[in-house]
Amino acid sequence: MSALDLTATPPRASLVRGSLPSWGPRGLTIGAAIVALGLIAATDVNAALVLVSAVVLCGVGLYAWSRAVEGARTATDRGVTFLVSSAFALAIAPLVSLLYTVVSRGFARFDYQFFTESSRNVVGAGGGASHAILGTLVITGVATLASVPIGILAAVYLQEYGHGRLKRSITFFVDVMTGIPSIVAGLFAYALFALFLGPGIRLGVIGAVALSVLMIPIVVRATEEMLKIVPNHLREASYALGVPKWRTVVKVVLPTALGGIISGVMLAIARVMGETAPLLITTGAFSSVNLNPVDGRMQNLAVFAFNQYKNPGVQREPYFDRAWAAALTLIVLVMTLSLVARLIQRRFGTETR
Repeated sequence: MSALDLTATPPRASLVRGSLPSWGPRGLTIGAAIVALGLIAATDVNAALVLVSAVVLCGVGLYAWSRAVEGARTATDRGVTFLVSSAFALAIAPLVSLLYTVVSRGFARFDYQFFTESSRNVVGAGGGASHAILGTLVITGVATLASVPIGILAAVYLQEYGHGRLKRSITFFVDVMTGIPSIVAGLFAYALFALFLGPGIRLGVIGAVALSVLMIPIVVRATEEMLKIVPNHLREASYALGVPKWRTVVKVVLPTALGGIISGVMLAIARVMGETAPLLITTGAFSSVNLNPVDGRMQNLAVFAFNQYKNPGVQREPYFDRAWAAALTLIVLVMTLSLVARLIQRRFGTETR
């Protein structure tokens, strides 16, 4: 029997376990997606049920595989990562489906005639939505002219001057206005004008007032948040030079927060541009171009799409095509305003630098 070697190093338990191949999680996900799509294409099963089942089985399989190879801690990390990624995919799935449906259905009438002609005396195919596009721009423009000064001045008061019970009351009412249904704004505007002009009145300016009720709290909140993040040392430096408060607000505070304020205003415009409920009862429906908001009914894209889809003629497809094209135009306008707001925020937003 050999002598015991006291200098030999005892074996140590490995602290690092194996790991999945780099292609493992991605390959498992792609494989599950291929199988699910194959089942959907080959059978009549519910597509949503198949996709949800594939996601669940893929997540369970990935966790079990990782636990067997990498241990419980890494498996938990992979499982949570997969869960978060699946939740993100689930959140954007309706948006992707909506965009695909609107683009595929509305692109057929997304032509020159649609943007240059109205629907006056049009029965069946043909015609366009120029009157609705111009009406949307006029109504939204009037609402913006009315809402932006009120919203910005209210935000300046709340942040720079307000205190006590009046400030708390204004803040409370702004919060309440932020959450009111859009139909309530439409009913308020219609009732207000009906008191002076009689029942049954339909004007573009009434729709603009309804949209203003929805825009003002958004502008107030956006402007107030931008004013809050303006550094106080800029105000104090201005006061130290003997500049009065009103001039400090006009020359220092507002220019510093200008990028964020403009961005908030653009997002507020994009928010109300697609409203349908308040405009259904305030502006009415009209098939000709009307650029005067205080003279007669005025059409807009949201109501135009609603009416085209709700009241089709004998030939239904032309009306449906115009409705989908109007919806696509509205989405393009809203996306354009949102992108402009982001660009303005990036270019002129000095308050976050």
